[in-house]
Amino acid sequence: MTENWLKRKYKMSIPSKFALLAICFVAVVLISLNSGLIRLTPIEVIQTLFGYESGPSSIVLFDIRLPRITIAILVGMGFAVTGAIMQGVSQNSLADPGILGINAGAGLAVVVYIAFFYGKIQFAPVYMLPIVAFVGAAAAALLVFALAYKDGKLLPVRLLLVGIAAGAGISAGMLFLTYRMNAYNYDFVKIWLSGSIWGTNWKYVLAVLIWIAVLLPVAVYKSHRINLLFMGEEIAQGVGVSVQRERIVLMAIAVGLAGSCVAVAGSIGFVGLIAPHLAIQLLGRDYKVMLPASAIIGAVLVLLSDTIGRVIAQPVEIPVGIVTAGIGAPYFLYLLTRR
Repeated sequence: MTENWLKRKYKMSIPSKFALLAICFVAVVLISLNSGLIRLTPIEVIQTLFGYESGPSSIVLFDIRLPRITIAILVGMGFAVTGAIMQGVSQNSLADPGILGINAGAGLAVVVYIAFFYGKIQFAPVYMLPIVAFVGAAAAALLVFALAYKDGKLLPVRLLLVGIAAGAGISAGMLFLTYRMNAYNYDFVKIWLSGSIWGTNWKYVLAVLIWIAVLLPVAVYKSHRINLLFMGEEIAQGVGVSVQRERIVLMAIAVGLAGSCVAVAGSIGFVGLIAPHLAIQLLGRDYKVMLPASAIIGAVLVLLSDTIGRVIAQPVEIPVGIVTAGIGAPYFLYLLTRR
């Protein structure tokens, strides 16, 4: 009943709803551009963007804020689409890369990489981090889904419980490894694990953009398959879909998106849970429109959370993962009570 309350209350066409999402997205970007320890007026931002202003405002905007905003947008899109894919493939509306331990697996791989192969994080090749994170996320996904299968079927409740247990165990391993690090890397990992958009650098933007630009269109292209998988294995097989092959392909896409996002922003939880649910309430469960809407909502959610974390306790910054957890944890409990 609650799933369609927005559609009943507001008689809007699908293009109108996407236009509304676009307006919200632009508004949050403008707010984020004008927020921070160094104040820039809207006029200064516009003049700097069009090359009429240089000096300190140009450095603040192009070297600090725009890379961070871009990463927040890409990470939000990646986590949101990952959650939507996992919910469709597993037929579990509570699936999320953070809850299922996928983010933790990616994080463990990055922590191992930092602890054993580099004395200082600044020497780590930027483009290696998403690859390392992908390997860790894939290993965690294989473990969780293998343990969640019973009698040849993927049980949604079992998947949730196994994911929570695996995530807790992997997180404990990450904490243990932090004791092998020097003070610099320990401080970095401590902030990064809480979910922090730390790569305020165009190199990190490119590192995650490559993965998002390749995998996101493929996910949208596969949206019809996700619709069939969500309706059940029997229906999907009845129309000629190779269920196991499609699940592997879609999970590989989800793992790639989650791993690349964790590599540059740490484990930001609940975005993959909240964004798809809001998209469903707004547009319904057709993945052909729900996936793009989830991406926009996820981008807005992460960027807004990062902006709040930057300004709410200045000059101290609150990691974006803490802000999203404050929003997502009550929502997760609400969904549990409904089920």
